[in-house]
Amino acid sequence: MKKSLLTLSAVAALFTAQAAFAQDATKARAEVKKEAAAAVKAGEVAKGEGPAKAASAPKSTKPRAEVKKEAAAAEKAGTIVKGEGSPNPTADAKSTKARPEVKKEAAAAVKAGEVAKGEGPAPAKK
Repeated sequence: MKKSLLTLSAVAALFTAQAAFAQDATKARAEVKKEAAAAVKAGEVAKGEGPAKAASAPKSTKPRAEVKKEAAAAEKAGTIVKGEGSPNPTADAKSTKARPEVKKEAAAAVKAGEVAKGEGPAPAKK
């Protein structure tokens, strides 16, 4: 008897609490929906898998014509990197030696053991 009375009171308390929470939940849900709608309108909600809102890039203070003029001048001066890598002033440098002379020096270095073979470190000079 005691056990069934205890169970009955627990069940009654559970249903009473559920009804109280249900009333609060409708208010909370309405507030949440309102906040969500405001966030969507403000663009703060992520769409797809991207970030919520990307930080906007700072605007330039120079007019477009001036930027284009500077870019053309930099291109003419050769300071703009094209493709991969960095600007290398020695990339266009030409050798002062003839090909047979370079080949002769390379063969002599290999014969003397000054050229490393494979991926190991270069041999120590004697």
